Amino acid sequence: MSAKERALDAWLVAAARTGDRRAMARLVALRDPRLLAHATRLLGEREGARDVVQEAWIEILRGLGRLRDESLFLPWALRIVTRRVAREIRRRQRGRSLAEAVRAEVEPSVAEAGPGALDAAKLRAAIAALPPAQAATVALFYLEDLSVTEVATALDVPVGTVKTRLMHARAKLRALLEGNENGQT
Repeated sequence: MSAKERALDAWLVAAARTGDRRAMARLVALRDPRLLAHATRLLGEREGARDVVQEAWIEILRGLGRLRDESLFLPWALRIVTRRVAREIRRRQRGRSLAEAVRAEVEPSVAEAGPGALDAAKLRAAIAALPPAQAATVALFYLEDLSVTEVATALDVPVGTVKTRLMHARAKLRALLEGNENGQT
Protein backbone atom coordinates (compact mmCIF):
# COMPACT_ATOMS: atom_id res chain seq x y z
CA MET A 1 0.00 0.00 0.00
CA SER A 2 1.20 3.47 -0.77
CA ALA A 3 1.63 6.21 1.80
CA LYS A 4 -1.30 8.05 0.22
CA GLU A 5 -3.57 5.03 0.66
CA ARG A 6 -2.52 4.66 4.29
CA ALA A 7 -3.11 8.37 4.91
CA LEU A 8 -6.55 8.22 3.30
CA ASP A 9 -7.45 5.17 5.39
CA ALA A 10 -6.28 6.95 8.53
CA TRP A 11 -8.30 10.06 7.73
CA LEU A 12 -11.45 8.09 6.87
CA VAL A 13 -11.15 5.95 10.01
CA ALA A 14 -10.67 9.04 12.17
CA ALA A 15 -13.69 10.72 10.58
CA ALA A 16 -15.79 7.53 10.85
CA ARG A 17 -14.98 7.32 14.55
CA THR A 18 -16.61 10.71 15.03
CA GLY A 19 -19.80 9.41 13.44
CA ASP A 20 -19.28 10.86 9.96
CA ARG A 21 -21.53 8.63 7.86
CA ARG A 22 -20.03 9.85 4.57
CA ALA A 23 -16.57 8.82 5.78
CA MET A 24 -17.93 5.40 6.75
CA ALA A 25 -19.57 5.00 3.35
CA ARG A 26 -16.39 6.10 1.57
CA LEU A 27 -14.30 3.69 3.65
CA VAL A 28 -16.65 0.83 2.78
CA ALA A 29 -16.68 1.77 -0.92
CA LEU A 30 -12.90 2.07 -0.98
CA ARG A 31 -11.96 -1.14 0.85
CA ASP A 32 -14.91 -3.47 0.16
CA PRO A 33 -13.50 -4.77 -3.16
CA ARG A 34 -10.22 -5.81 -1.50
CA LEU A 35 -12.00 -7.47 1.41
CA LEU A 36 -14.33 -9.27 -0.99
CA ALA A 37 -11.43 -10.49 -3.14
CA HIS A 38 -9.65 -11.77 -0.02
CA ALA A 39 -12.75 -13.55 1.27
CA THR A 40 -13.41 -15.05 -2.17
CA ARG A 41 -9.85 -16.41 -2.36
CA LEU A 42 -10.18 -17.98 1.06
CA LEU A 43 -13.73 -19.25 0.76
CA GLY A 44 -13.66 -20.22 -2.90
CA GLU A 45 -17.00 -18.76 -3.90
CA ARG A 46 -18.16 -15.20 -4.34
CA GLU A 47 -21.70 -15.31 -2.95
CA GLY A 48 -20.69 -16.80 0.37
CA ALA A 49 -17.77 -14.36 0.48
CA ARG A 50 -20.18 -11.44 0.05
CA ASP A 51 -22.18 -12.59 3.06
CA VAL A 52 -19.03 -12.99 5.15
CA VAL A 53 -17.75 -9.54 4.17
CA GLN A 54 -21.11 -7.94 4.94
CA GLU A 55 -21.03 -9.44 8.42
CA ALA A 56 -17.40 -8.41 8.78
CA TRP A 57 -18.24 -4.78 7.95
CA ILE A 58 -20.59 -4.67 10.93
CA GLU A 59 -17.79 -5.88 13.19
CA ILE A 60 -15.27 -3.57 11.52
CA LEU A 61 -17.36 -0.42 11.86
CA ARG A 62 -18.31 -1.22 15.45
CA GLY A 63 -14.67 -1.93 16.29
CA LEU A 64 -13.08 1.18 14.82
CA GLY A 65 -12.57 2.55 18.32
CA ARG A 66 -10.30 -0.38 19.17
CA LEU A 67 -8.01 0.21 16.17
CA ARG A 68 -4.85 1.78 17.60
CA ASP A 69 -3.13 2.84 14.36
CA GLU A 70 -5.58 4.15 11.78
CA SER A 71 -3.04 3.72 8.97
CA LEU A 72 -3.16 -0.05 9.56
CA PHE A 73 -6.88 -0.23 8.85
CA LEU A 74 -6.64 -2.59 5.85
CA PRO A 75 -4.57 -5.35 7.52
CA TRP A 76 -6.79 -5.07 10.60
CA ALA A 77 -9.95 -5.37 8.48
CA LEU A 78 -8.46 -8.26 6.50
CA ARG A 79 -7.79 -10.05 9.78
CA ILE A 80 -11.45 -9.69 10.76
CA VAL A 81 -12.51 -11.04 7.35
CA THR A 82 -10.02 -13.92 7.69
CA ARG A 83 -11.50 -14.88 11.05
CA ARG A 84 -15.06 -14.66 9.71
CA VAL A 85 -14.13 -16.82 6.73
CA ALA A 86 -12.51 -19.34 9.07
CA ARG A 87 -15.73 -19.53 11.07
CA GLU A 88 -17.73 -20.00 7.87
CA ILE A 89 -15.39 -22.74 6.66
CA ARG A 90 -15.60 -24.54 10.00
CA ARG A 91 -19.38 -24.32 9.76
CA ARG A 92 -19.34 -25.77 6.24
CA GLN A 93 -16.60 -28.26 6.89
CA ARG A 94 -18.72 -30.84 8.63
CA GLY A 95 -18.11 -33.92 6.52
CA ARG A 96 -15.53 -32.47 4.10
CA SER A 97 -11.92 -31.33 4.18
CA LEU A 98 -10.65 -27.76 4.04
CA ALA A 99 -9.03 -28.37 0.68
CA GLU A 100 -12.41 -29.17 -0.85
CA ALA A 101 -14.02 -26.14 0.78
CA VAL A 102 -11.61 -23.69 -0.82
CA ARG A 103 -11.62 -23.45 -4.62
CA ALA A 104 -10.00 -21.10 -7.12
CA GLU A 105 -11.47 -17.66 -7.62
CA VAL A 106 -13.47 -17.08 -10.77
CA GLU A 107 -11.17 -16.32 -13.68
CA PRO A 108 -11.97 -13.90 -16.48
CA SER A 109 -12.24 -15.18 -20.01
CA VAL A 110 -8.78 -15.34 -21.58
CA ALA A 111 -10.20 -14.47 -24.99
CA GLU A 112 -11.71 -11.22 -23.71
CA ALA A 113 -8.70 -10.16 -21.66
CA GLY A 114 -6.11 -9.57 -24.39
CA PRO A 115 -2.58 -10.71 -25.28
CA GLY A 116 -1.02 -10.97 -21.78
CA ALA A 117 -4.05 -12.75 -20.40
CA LEU A 118 -2.75 -16.24 -21.12
CA ASP A 119 0.23 -15.66 -18.82
CA ALA A 120 -2.05 -14.08 -16.21
CA ALA A 121 -4.44 -17.03 -16.50
CA LYS A 122 -1.55 -19.49 -16.03
CA LEU A 123 -0.39 -17.57 -12.97
CA ARG A 124 -3.91 -17.46 -11.48
CA ALA A 125 -4.30 -21.19 -12.10
CA ALA A 126 -0.94 -21.87 -10.47
CA ILE A 127 -1.87 -19.74 -7.43
CA ALA A 128 -5.21 -21.58 -7.21
CA ALA A 129 -3.30 -24.88 -7.16
CA LEU A 130 -1.43 -23.83 -4.02
CA PRO A 131 -2.66 -24.91 -0.59
CA PRO A 132 -5.22 -22.34 0.66
CA ALA A 133 -2.94 -20.79 3.29
CA GLN A 134 -0.15 -20.26 0.75
CA ALA A 135 -2.56 -18.92 -1.89
CA ALA A 136 -3.95 -16.37 0.54
CA THR A 137 -0.45 -15.33 1.61
CA VAL A 138 0.77 -14.92 -1.98
CA ALA A 139 -2.35 -12.99 -2.96
CA LEU A 140 -2.09 -10.56 -0.06
CA PHE A 141 1.65 -10.04 -0.54
CA TYR A 142 1.79 -9.74 -4.33
CA LEU A 143 -1.72 -8.86 -5.47
CA GLU A 144 -2.79 -6.65 -2.57
CA ASP A 145 0.75 -5.27 -2.14
CA LEU A 146 0.80 -5.68 1.64
CA SER A 147 4.04 -5.94 3.60
CA VAL A 148 5.02 -9.18 5.35
CA THR A 149 3.96 -7.65 8.67
CA GLU A 150 0.60 -6.57 7.25
CA VAL A 151 0.02 -10.04 5.77
CA ALA A 152 0.81 -11.55 9.17
CA THR A 153 -1.72 -9.22 10.78
CA ALA A 154 -4.34 -9.95 8.12
CA LEU A 155 -3.98 -13.72 8.40
CA ASP A 156 -3.43 -13.67 12.17
CA VAL A 157 -0.16 -15.63 11.95
CA PRO A 158 3.44 -14.84 12.97
CA VAL A 159 5.71 -12.98 10.53
CA GLY A 160 7.93 -16.06 10.28
CA THR A 161 4.97 -18.12 9.11
CA VAL A 162 4.28 -15.61 6.33
CA LYS A 163 7.92 -15.77 5.20
CA THR A 164 7.88 -19.58 5.23
CA ARG A 165 4.61 -19.72 3.29
CA LEU A 166 5.98 -17.29 0.71
CA MET A 167 9.18 -19.34 0.33
CA HIS A 168 7.27 -22.59 -0.21
CA ALA A 169 4.68 -20.94 -2.45
CA ARG A 170 7.36 -19.41 -4.68
CA ALA A 171 9.02 -22.81 -5.09
CA LYS A 172 5.70 -24.46 -5.95
CA LEU A 173 4.72 -21.68 -8.35
CA ARG A 174 8.09 -21.91 -10.09
CA ALA A 175 7.68 -25.68 -10.49
CA LEU A 176 4.08 -25.34 -11.71
CA LEU A 177 4.84 -22.58 -14.19
CA GLU A 178 7.99 -24.18 -15.55
CA GLY A 179 6.10 -27.47 -15.88
CA ASN A 180 3.35 -25.71 -17.86
CA GLU A 181 5.89 -24.06 -20.15
CA ASN A 182 7.48 -27.43 -20.95
CA GLY A 183 4.12 -28.92 -21.94
CA GLN A 184 3.70 -30.81 -18.68
CA THR A 185 0.68 -30.64 -16.43
